[in-house]
Amino acid sequence: MKKKSILKGVLFVGLGASIYGMLATFVKMAYHEGYTTSEVTTAQFILGIAGLLILNFIQTAASKKILPKPSSRETGKLLLAGTSLGCTSLFYYIAVQYINVSIAIVLLMQSVWFSVVVESVITKTLPNARKVIATIIVLVGTVLATNLIHADISLDWHGIFWGLMAAASYTLTMFTSNTIATHLPVFRKSFIMLCGGSVIILLFLFFAQIGPLHFEALRSFYLNFTENTSHIRAFDYSILWKYGFILALFGTIIPPILFNIGFPQAGLGLGSIVSSLELPVSVTMAFVLLGEKVLLIQWIGIILILFAIVLMNLPAKKDFRIADEPAP
Repeated sequence: MKKKSILKGVLFVGLGASIYGMLATFVKMAYHEGYTTSEVTTAQFILGIAGLLILNFIQTAASKKILPKPSSRETGKLLLAGTSLGCTSLFYYIAVQYINVSIAIVLLMQSVWFSVVVESVITKTLPNARKVIATIIVLVGTVLATNLIHADISLDWHGIFWGLMAAASYTLTMFTSNTIATHLPVFRKSFIMLCGGSVIILLFLFFAQIGPLHFEALRSFYLNFTENTSHIRAFDYSILWKYGFILALFGTIIPPILFNIGFPQAGLGLGSIVSSLELPVSVTMAFVLLGEKVLLIQWIGIILILFAIVLMNLPAKKDFRIADEPAP
């Protein structure tokens, strides 16, 4: 029964990671049709909040017991933690404007070693040898996966900067979501965090497209740094029905639900390994649907990053019990 539960958890986490890995490809397709970052993120978060609100209502109505509610303190913490969720989507989508999806996802995966640094700072202890080795492997894999050693490589610094910013905020999201109000139902907690993230998204929308005209000079500088476009226009509402639903489903509704169901059954270590499927799925989708060129050396780099993730999450020797070891 336990093995079946673990297998079910692995399937849920794997499916969630695969779906989330498809997201950037659809964002890039929306860009090709002329939509802006603010339109893409706003559509995703508005429809995502609406979807989670409906799911919360259904869960509350169908539940035979009173579901736990967050205190005002917990609500404030979740809203604040949700801002990192909004920043992750925003920074990642800005990066995708300037660089290929296959490179942007590699930069996002730098959260693997970012988390090692954050963990060391919080616990005030140095990482063990295995984590240091895994971090070095990730960095080597990143050099190969982004094809930096190629003489003719030309990566836009905007994309690199925002990709690393996305990795930093993603690291913060992982730490906060696993430590704050863990007793709350999945839908309720996700809804509150998404509301916090929407504050960041709406602020970006204000400055990028609907801000007052006397801020024109400031907005021009702001757009040149964050938007790969030279024009300012009204919000295009067609994004809501063209890409909004699929972005909300693939980005803010389905993956979090699958992760929250799967991780408790698979375990954090195994779940983290399986969730790295997001990397090859994202690169493959970009190759198939967008026609992005992915060289053999880049695939080798991706494999190295995946290997580092597995290495970092393997249990220590002391966690294994030898089957034929006599009981004390």
